[in-house]
Amino acid sequence: MDSKEKKPLPEPRTYTVEQIAAILNIGRTTAYQLVKEEQFRIVRIGNAIRVSKKSFDEWLESLEL
Repeated sequence: MDSKEKKPLPEPRTYTVEQIAAILNIGRTTAYQLVKEEQFRIVRIGNAIRVSKKSFDEWLESLEL
């Protein structure tokens, strides 16, 4: 491997609240409300909130759409 080649980044395992809002086509406030209601698992890193991709995807699949 050439030393100038960059390794690909691993696939993200979390979403931001803004990404959740975009995926669901809802507002940021509503997305934060879902987080507050503990609809899926989150991790807080300082002031940042990250949503577990696995728990979000499971929650979304469980909905009857």
